[in-house]
Amino acid sequence: MQKLLKWLKPYKNYVIASLFLIFLQAVSELYLPNLMADIVDTGILNKDVGYILRKGIMMLLVALGGTIAAILASYLSSKAAVGFGRDLREDIFKHVGSFSLAEFDKFGTASLITRTVNDVNQIQMMTVMGLRMVARAPLMGIGSMIMAVYKDAKLSLVLLVTVPFLIGIVYFLYRRSVPLFEAIQKKIDRLNLILRENLIGIRVIRAFNRSEYEKQRFEKANLDLTETSIKVNRLMSWFMPATSLVVNFTIIAILWFGGIRIERGTLQVGDLMAFIQYVMHLMFSLMMMSMAFVMFPRAYASASRVIEVLETVPEIKEPENPLEPEEIKGTIEFKDVTFKYPGSAEPVLKEISFRAEPGSVTAIIGGTGAGKTTILNLIMRFYDVTSGSILIDGIDIRLLPLGKLRDAIGYVPQRVVLFSGTVEENIRFGKDLRREEVERAALIAQASEFISNMEGGYNSVISQGGKNLSGGQKQRLSIARAVAKKSRIYLFDDCFSALDFKTDAKVRAAIKEETKDSTVLVVAQRVATVMDADQIIVLKDGRIAGIGKHEELFKTCREYREIVLSQLSEEEFT
Repeated sequence: MQKLLKWLKPYKNYVIASLFLIFLQAVSELYLPNLMADIVDTGILNKDVGYILRKGIMMLLVALGGTIAAILASYLSSKAAVGFGRDLREDIFKHVGSFSLAEFDKFGTASLITRTVNDVNQIQMMTVMGLRMVARAPLMGIGSMIMAVYKDAKLSLVLLVTVPFLIGIVYFLYRRSVPLFEAIQKKIDRLNLILRENLIGIRVIRAFNRSEYEKQRFEKANLDLTETSIKVNRLMSWFMPATSLVVNFTIIAILWFGGIRIERGTLQVGDLMAFIQYVMHLMFSLMMMSMAFVMFPRAYASASRVIEVLETVPEIKEPENPLEPEEIKGTIEFKDVTFKYPGSAEPVLKEISFRAEPGSVTAIIGGTGAGKTTILNLIMRFYDVTSGSILIDGIDIRLLPLGKLRDAIGYVPQRVVLFSGTVEENIRFGKDLRREEVERAALIAQASEFISNMEGGYNSVISQGGKNLSGGQKQRLSIARAVAKKSRIYLFDDCFSALDFKTDAKVRAAIKEETKDSTVLVVAQRVATVMDADQIIVLKDGRIAGIGKHEELFKTCREYREIVLSQLSEEEFT
């Protein structure tokens, strides 16, 4: 928790003012029983109405001052806690944005969402409670103890028996609840993961008639979370009855021994009433501390999870001594590149070497899992190579600023990602463009026709994930977004698969003209898509099985020949 205090520093003035107001509130509450004792022992006993009125008005003013202090303290502490939570969420979001894909794989999307939202809320609630209750409880507790001893030191000996009981209850609950609260947060992660998978994959679930199975899977995770939550609540249900029992026995003991002392004439009735008030304040303070200790384990578990994210150092970092060329021309060279995913036993790419020049198209083809997409991910530094090097214009990409590197690349992913917003906003996502430039990019991607048929044209709203578009329409918008950047390097990751052959041919012809001075890498499954490439790289089991043009590879590379014959007859490609 201490590591998170730096996010509270910008609000230190609010915190200091809140603590001062809480101090004033505590002083007013501690002074009230003393005034009440004076009214009883002096005013009522002597039947002095004027004295009673003067002390009564003083009690009202003290109570009013304490109330105003409490309201202001509550406002300032809430403002500090909410600002703290906002800044913490913002920094988590920024930090997660710097993660490489390896860190995303480590935590998982569902867990990162839970940590950013749910866990930060738990910490924020604990901050509010800490400023309001935890800060007030020691003041009230210590002050009440001092005042109780001041009123009657001998009667205060009762507290030496009862206070340790309360402390023991708190300690027992704290020790038992910490592991349960940590388990709850992990089970919330699991529930969020299943829920997210169901919402994203609803079409597949229904297509395979697995709705009942998914319901059972969700119910199992939900029941697991519920049972753990019930365990915690069952444990906490003992808290109030146990503390109330201790408090009530304390009051009974005070009344018993206090009555004896009044009978002996060593204690006045008003002082006994004040003493009981101070003891109630003390017990209430201990109960507040107890409630804080009950909530603390969950906040502590959440803080540990948040700190784990914030202290995770991204594998992909900005270079310490970057080399920043005036312009990236686009020559890409792989030199003996080997790559292994984190946690994987075997490399997915082994000793890959090739060169791609500006003005040329390099196609990458191979079976599923051969490592085609991984090559593109390495060029963009989503991961770093395990060994070997990747050069752009003769410079190792690990020495290039990430912004400079990625600004030079137009990327179309295999799995299309569109954002909620308008068609124009999605095309302009990579670069601030004029409307005519947006329209030109859409024309190149053969998307202008279906966009013009949409109700709002380029101002038509795209739903989350592009659910209101077909697969081919989404691919064409994704291509338009990449082409609109006018980059020196283009990476197309099997992004023509949802297009019919006629549209595919039109798109590739338009792209070829648009990117004639750029370096183009195309990952594809279709032979028709790669046949016209300047060089084709054939991958098998992470190694290069052959490099060359279509006709050459068909004669010399067995793997390529098998791929071609599985899709085309000999008459079609000759």
